Amino acid sequence: MSTSILPSSIALHRISLNPSNKKTCSSSLKLGSRSLDKSRVFMSVSVGPRAAAGVDDALFAEYKPSCAFLFPGQGAQAVGMGKEALNVPAAADLYRKANEILGFDLLDVCTNGPKEKLDSTVISQPAIYVTSLAAVEVLRTREGGPQIIDSVDVTCGLSLGEYTALAFAGAFSFEDGLKLVKLRGEAMQEASDAARSAMVSIIGLDSEKVQLLCDAANEEVGEGDRVQIANFLCPGNYAVSGGLKGIEAVEAKAKSFKARMTVRLAVAGAFHTRFMNPAVSRLEAALTTTEIRTPRVPVISNVDAQPHGDPDTIKNILARQVTSPVQWETTVKTLLTRGLKKSYELGPGKVIAGIVKRMDKAADIENIGA
Repeated sequence: MSTSILPSSIALHRISLNPSNKKTCSSSLKLGSRSLDKSRVFMSVSVGPRAAAGVDDALFAEYKPSCAFLFPGQGAQAVGMGKEALNVPAAADLYRKANEILGFDLLDVCTNGPKEKLDSTVISQPAIYVTSLAAVEVLRTREGGPQIIDSVDVTCGLSLGEYTALAFAGAFSFEDGLKLVKLRGEAMQEASDAARSAMVSIIGLDSEKVQLLCDAANEEVGEGDRVQIANFLCPGNYAVSGGLKGIEAVEAKAKSFKARMTVRLAVAGAFHTRFMNPAVSRLEAALTTTEIRTPRVPVISNVDAQPHGDPDTIKNILARQVTSPVQWETTVKTLLTRGLKKSYELGPGKVIAGIVKRMDKAADIENIGA
């Protein structure tokens, strides 16, 4: 039986926030002139799949965010994550379900390592997905937690985190999402093994200067080693991805372009570029057989920084995501300019909180781990 992450109990009871607690957000989802009661939206997912026929992909185009759940991507993992989930039955149950799908004790790897195993693409992606959704269950047990969850009216995730956001929003079950994430990690690892490639973060330059740096590096390498910006994180922090020789050329030239520093990323290969093309067909095949529903709340895509309501469009975007640059800077900027009041980073690490604070020092964001 598939698991729906949110709806099991949210509409069954509400609790009042103590005035001394941190502020939450409004409890209605605004879609243009419409306002949907969130409890009824949650319950609609709990009683069965929503019909996808005739869904307008622009359903959420006029979304007005007030409270967001943000989910981390690969690189956020750390040995010791998941320990808090041991004390929350609903969170621990997610790890038990994951063990059945993955065929190994995921919680043991999360809490005890070794680090080298947890850092591998095929392990870290499922680990972050499960731990981030476990964090939702941890939050649910805290005073005011159900009301916070009920108030979320937009969600998104960094790269891998988009799958977590879609699971949270009821677009697919926990189990189906984990199967997709498992396959995604395996397919990206295989694509990485097929070519010598890498990623590097460029710190201290704007995106235009990073593009010029890539252009200069590409003049010195062959077609197979060309590089591009693969991750638009935030002003002054962009990840470049491509062939190993191209990455080495970027690192060698970065100082002359006045970059403050470069940081080689501990990933298997050139994610979010053409180097991941071999993974696309495998993802497409898996997505074809996966039931995807219209999300209950807007889920912002990494590919175009827009929310989508049509399940077929969501499938297409998820397949394209591994070869497309991550538009995280635009996503966060749009949320802030549209009026976002409060956000929560759920899962391991504090990377997303750091990015949001870099873009708006006054932003109200809280970390919820598991």
